[in-house]
Amino acid sequence: MCNLYRMTRTADEIAQLFDVKLVAGGGNVGEEVYPGYPGLVVAEGELRQMHWGFPLSRRGKHGDMLKPKPVNNARSDKLEGPFWHASFVKRRCLVPMTGYAEAEGAKGNKTRSWLSLPDGEPFAAAGVWRYSDEWGEVYSVVLTDAAGTAAEVHTRMPAIIPREQWRTYLEAEPRRAFKLCRPYEGELALDRTRQLWGGGWAD
Repeated sequence: MCNLYRMTRTADEIAQLFDVKLVAGGGNVGEEVYPGYPGLVVAEGELRQMHWGFPLSRRGKHGDMLKPKPVNNARSDKLEGPFWHASFVKRRCLVPMTGYAEAEGAKGNKTRSWLSLPDGEPFAAAGVWRYSDEWGEVYSVVLTDAAGTAAEVHTRMPAIIPREQWRTYLEAEPRRAFKLCRPYEGELALDRTRQLWGGGWAD
């Protein structure tokens, strides 16, 4: 379950890498991205700033409306469901990252384990996006079964799209794009840190 990722390149560098236009204001995001916060997304030939997570409406035990919950991951086996289907068919995107984190360890003492390309270069995870009344443009990362090194830390991982297939994922008909939402076959580097998931450092 990807609930934290980082992008350590500038917005200009990412726009150049993906050969897209940088939308004004698109560079105002943090290097570490959490659900409900803004991140950079490649969509419709542009690098845009969107909020990470589709808003899910919730009600309290007395029927009162609660703050929406950001649903930041879309499982590939659920993309045909009503919550994701229209976005996958009409509004696919790429989510640039230089690494993503998984939590490992005992409850209350979990630490961050980071996965990235061995050379540290940016990569792209499959995503979907839409407009929401609550937060404007929002996106979610597509997850698939974990493989290789990623399977050492979690059963699922972001669907990493190889560079030569970026355009295919964005522009191909849905069935062809869906076939790209599969476990990554390339090599990943794993960095098991002592940094606690919620901040600070383990003893």
